Amino acid sequence: MTPATALAIREGELDDPAVIALLRVHAEGMLAASPPGSCHFLDLSGLKQPEVRFFSAWIGDRLAGIGALKRLDAGHGELKSMRVAEAFLGQGVGRAMLEHLIATARAMGMTQLSLETGSTAPFAPALAMYAAHGFEPCGAFGDYRDGDPFSRFLTRAI
Repeated sequence: MTPATALAIREGELDDPAVIALLRVHAEGMLAASPPGSCHFLDLSGLKQPEVRFFSAWIGDRLAGIGALKRLDAGHGELKSMRVAEAFLGQGVGRAMLEHLIATARAMGMTQLSLETGSTAPFAPALAMYAAHGFEPCGAFGDYRDGDPFSRFLTRAI
């Protein structure tokens, strides 16, 4: 990304065909890296629930990434559906989306953010990014259960 190709993060856009296609890529990627019972991504209807805020990141008219924030309770939120489009990997889109979601959670009065992600090799870049932003390992939260070797749980105060 250069200053001339500024990233614009917008709320919504769940009906945009590019967003739907990237959500499909996200689901396929999760299912390719972990068994179905260990995949916890939200489908389109799950992302439209009132407790979820969905964001899309754009460079010009090209979709660069997606991310969502789910309210678990008054002070606790969960990061969901973080994905960067293949053409924009390594360009800071994931970091920008993560920082946007953290700022949004703070503005909503949350004091803690947690997430569940995979444990296999394809998830290493995401795990490194989350660690660089202060997320630390934790136990299962919400409706998740400990003991799944394909899941990693992380949390941080915000």
